[in-house]
Amino acid sequence: MKKIVMGIVAHVDAGKTTLSEALLYRTGARRKLGRVDNGDAFLDPDQLEKRRGITIFAHEAQLHYDDLRITLLDTPGHIDFVAQTEQVLQVLDYAALVVDATNGLTGSTLTLWRLLARYHVPTFIFINKTDSVGADPQAILTAVQKTCSPGCVMFDDPLSEEAVETIASQDEDALTEYLEDDRLTPATIQRLIRERKVFPCYAGAALKLTGVDELLAGLAKWTTPFTPHQEFGARVFKVAHDKGDRLTWLRVTGGRLQAKAEVLDGQKVNQIRDYNGDKFNVVQSVPAGDVCAVTGLNATFPGQGLGVESDQGQAAFQPVLSYAVDPRGNDIHACLTALRQLEDEDPQLAVTWSPHLQEIHVHLMGEVQLEILQQLLADRFQLNIAFDQGQILYQETITGAVEGVGHFEPLRHYAEVHLLLEPGQAGSGLRFTNKCRTDVLDHNWQQQIMTSLGAKEHRGVLVGAPLTDTRITLIGGRGSIKHSVGGDFREATWRAVRQGLMELCAQGKCQLLEPWYHFRLTIPEEEVGRAINDIQQMNGTFHLGTETGGATIITGTAPVATMQDYAQTVRNYSHGQGQLECVVAGYQPCHNAEEVIATHHYDPVADLDNTPDSVFCAHGAGYPVRWDRLPEMAHFPYQKNPK
Repeated sequence: MKKIVMGIVAHVDAGKTTLSEALLYRTGARRKLGRVDNGDAFLDPDQLEKRRGITIFAHEAQLHYDDLRITLLDTPGHIDFVAQTEQVLQVLDYAALVVDATNGLTGSTLTLWRLLARYHVPTFIFINKTDSVGADPQAILTAVQKTCSPGCVMFDDPLSEEAVETIASQDEDALTEYLEDDRLTPATIQRLIRERKVFPCYAGAALKLTGVDELLAGLAKWTTPFTPHQEFGARVFKVAHDKGDRLTWLRVTGGRLQAKAEVLDGQKVNQIRDYNGDKFNVVQSVPAGDVCAVTGLNATFPGQGLGVESDQGQAAFQPVLSYAVDPRGNDIHACLTALRQLEDEDPQLAVTWSPHLQEIHVHLMGEVQLEILQQLLADRFQLNIAFDQGQILYQETITGAVEGVGHFEPLRHYAEVHLLLEPGQAGSGLRFTNKCRTDVLDHNWQQQIMTSLGAKEHRGVLVGAPLTDTRITLIGGRGSIKHSVGGDFREATWRAVRQGLMELCAQGKCQLLEPWYHFRLTIPEEEVGRAINDIQQMNGTFHLGTETGGATIITGTAPVATMQDYAQTVRNYSHGQGQLECVVAGYQPCHNAEEVIATHHYDPVADLDNTPDSVFCAHGAGYPVRWDRLPEMAHFPYQKNPK
């Protein structure tokens, strides 16, 4: 039997859970068709999901169709929970992207498309709600082909000649095969789908079960089975807590997972659970390709690789808002304990605790996630707490190159590190490389420096925000056989980064970044002038779209800081007829950087945990040296204008 793991992804209200229920019903996995609005959806078993009518957590279901076994992973639809969806994408063989035939390609849908491309997930497209008034499936297909890929093709059975020609044109080898044989083999089409060159499209209405059988038949015919590693491997995609048990959800990618097996240093799998909805069976082993939840592991996190699998890099979507917790009379430490458990499930919450201020901060994507967090704390921990209005999470980058120097030489210690700091591509984060020769610096010391670079969140010198979009290259340094130890290079490395940033700041080459939204505003025609004026006041850009049914669609970008509360304003002045959809578009230069920097009152020299100064030794004692004197005092040759 062919086995695949498939996820269903979609913009909120596109019908994702409805399609999941239809697939379960049509394959006999459920005797009754569940509905979101009835609160009996099989893949929304959590009480909070039933009350809100949305998917909040990823859930698993098993279904069979002909000779195909599908492990189905449902994902959250609201854009505030895109981080959880991104975690699930890392373990999928295929995805079904649901597109609403009435709303078309929303910003959220396009965001999901980009994520599917990022993780190279072969994708089937289901155009849903084709029975709704105003639905135009052909127009949606045309938009998908234009915006997403020309390889998006309606897969009727049998395939039309026009469809085969379009499929063949997406790949040189396939085109040669088609021109020679006047046909394409199923294996060729399967390959093109697997390589994300072709995307089978289907249309229907999941609520009325139309188009669902055709989608199932297409999955059975055009998917290929998972190819496992020989050695044991697994990837974690979810962490949860259930009745005192900490559950690690993972997909086995190689070998076989056995109960009581040690998969992390000193940590063994205790119990293996095979879930279907909210019910599970305990099994003794799981083969490669399958999904399971295990107990006994206490140091796992989403995106982690086990065995031969390596950890995933930084997620594409990070929270952009920070909220302070108002305990409302609850014990602050009880609040911290509860939030730490929720952070264990979702590390992007980034819970921070200030003992001095007795204050807790959390990082979130938006208002809906904040509301869900409040409800989780009330339901699971009986904590009725509130949050402040939220602050923007800024980032910093650089616009020029510099050589940073760090020197750490208290008595009987010695290390000097030289780093080249250069601007990186937008959205690239931090990249660390090594171009230092071993005849300049011993290999072991180089390894200590490279490890130290990745061991800390480096902060900028404008407001102390995280540094991003920067390439940092090890280019030189000095050590002492007699006095150098590993901690010395860690200190020198961190100081070198900060010293370089201070040099760039003095040159006016440090830049403050803020998060921006892609927005889609649907507004009555008579309110267009008001909306455009508001967008301009918010320092946004805009483009007027096609009018539909007396409404105008305005798309564009704007800073999160100015637009985050605009949805309520739209509802008020449009008397409920306007709708604003916002998707985080990444970070761009801050529109009011001078104002923000002045407000923060950040002193980079006084930040002792991130000092740019160094320590030298003379007359048997160490003494501090200011960052601006490092070029003249460095023991290793310093380049004023590095290339």
